[in-house]
Amino acid sequence: MDVDFKNWTNHAKLISWIKEMVALCGPKEVHLCDGSEEEYKSMCDLLVKEGVFVPLAKRENSFWCASDPSDVARVEDRTFICSEKEKDAGPTNHWEDPKKMKEILLKLFDGCMQGRTMYVIPYSMGPYGSSLSLVGIEITDSPYVVANMHIMARMGKKALDVIQSDGEFVPGIHSVGCPLKEGEKGPLWPCNENKYIVHFPEERSIWSYGSGYGGNALLGKKCLALRIASAKARDEGWLAEHMLILGITNPEGEKKYFCAAFPSACGKTNLAMIDAELPGWKIECVGDDIAWMKFGKDGRLHAINPENGFFGVAPGTSMDSNPNAIKTIAKNTIFTNVALTDDKDVWWEGLSEAPEHLTTWKKESWTKGSDEKPAHPNSRFTTPAKQCPVASSEMDNPDGVPISGIIFGGRRASLEPLVYEAFSWQHGTFLGACLSSEMTAAAKGTVGKLRHDPFAMLPFCGYNMGDYFGHWLDVGAKSTEDKLPKVFHVNWFQKDESGKFIWPGFLENARVLKWMFDRSTGKVEADKKSIGLFPKKGDVDFSGLSLSDEVQEKLFAIDTAAWKKEVEGLKEYFETFKDSLPDGIKAELKNLEERIS
Repeated sequence: MDVDFKNWTNHAKLISWIKEMVALCGPKEVHLCDGSEEEYKSMCDLLVKEGVFVPLAKRENSFWCASDPSDVARVEDRTFICSEKEKDAGPTNHWEDPKKMKEILLKLFDGCMQGRTMYVIPYSMGPYGSSLSLVGIEITDSPYVVANMHIMARMGKKALDVIQSDGEFVPGIHSVGCPLKEGEKGPLWPCNENKYIVHFPEERSIWSYGSGYGGNALLGKKCLALRIASAKARDEGWLAEHMLILGITNPEGEKKYFCAAFPSACGKTNLAMIDAELPGWKIECVGDDIAWMKFGKDGRLHAINPENGFFGVAPGTSMDSNPNAIKTIAKNTIFTNVALTDDKDVWWEGLSEAPEHLTTWKKESWTKGSDEKPAHPNSRFTTPAKQCPVASSEMDNPDGVPISGIIFGGRRASLEPLVYEAFSWQHGTFLGACLSSEMTAAAKGTVGKLRHDPFAMLPFCGYNMGDYFGHWLDVGAKSTEDKLPKVFHVNWFQKDESGKFIWPGFLENARVLKWMFDRSTGKVEADKKSIGLFPKKGDVDFSGLSLSDEVQEKLFAIDTAAWKKEVEGLKEYFETFKDSLPDGIKAELKNLEERIS
């Protein structure tokens, strides 16, 4: 098949690769994407015509769709890191020999786009003109992917211009794995039971087959922005992290920026879009999911949000939990696997009182009182980040924003206090390595069981996690403690004996952010205790909250016996990484054991 690249690109390497993929996949036709609004509209119109999208009457330029029930989330057990050496993938990743994997993939992709259109998507992760940004090309046979990438990435000719000028791009090939015979229509949501999400870190390439959903198919997100980018960051001395970025301005007009990493179901999106509700304070959202950090000329880490949109979990999002998210998704939004109301709006658990009747994400009739949940627990909204009422003007700053603090947090009913600060960058790295969370009903596994998720990167690190800990220590060694971000740990989820949360959370978490801000400016001192630096009495503003003295003490209590047990668990956990566990982490574990004894 001849493809006319005139007026699109004359980049020889890019053209050669596209032609190679056309020959391999055998599409009916090829569409070279330009990233225009007209193109986005045409994709949505096509998806409506095919019956995949349902236009929403209550939300401007917004659509509802439902995936195949077998294709609803990331498939971690089918996600591979194919490094040249198995040890470079580490104990927490699935590894396969790159040559063997290529043989498997070439067979799967042979003719996989028969009867379908191949779309070629040029996109930038990060602002154009930024030394922190990366450019990718995703080839896909899914118009749903094209529509979502229009929102999630900076897409189009400007990305091609970057490739033209510096020659580099990350190639990604994606197929739903559902070829069509002549005259065959195929399913509304094409996918394949045989799924492969594959990363080749040395050659910086991505191959994805069989899934049309989320991080499996939108290759700029988890695949490029975390797995490939983390390997590139290791090689080049920067950080690619599963972190939100927010800006905080105090009443005197001084502004600081913080990054935060949380495992799933720990309030990450809510914190990213939080309203301050503290007189004179202002909080802005730079990003809700991913941060790339490099050292600036000032010797400090500067971060960009490589994404251009939010791919947020819908259930639990409401005017109470996250009013800014609700305002953000009022228009120009794609909703996937939520419930559809009879008057063509969307609904999910936690949004509001359930209507009397709904169409479920499985496209079945649902009536109030039914045991089945009408929205899938992992149902999503894809929406432009700049629609957020607290979106920061720094989202497009090519220099990024200087980071004053990094926050780690998990869901623990006990043990971890409300907030404390690390003694140093090395100790902060240890806190990130120890990050864990108790599983919720939405996650596969035993409710309440502790799941280790270091740096909230367990499914997303593109190389050996032990080496990743070492990379963090190496990054810290490139600067000085006074220029490195302070590191904090938070826990919004402590419970009392009756199982009730003792901290109100949500918007009140801004009170904790205020203390971190004051620590970063040197306004307040801290008390040194066995596990970290704690707020002095009165430095976390509890005014207006009905918290008893007993509860306030419990929020910052250190249960020595429980911490001794925690250390034993950490010893066992860190054995996973064997020789790759860096000496700095071993030293911090030993230090913790000595301090609590």
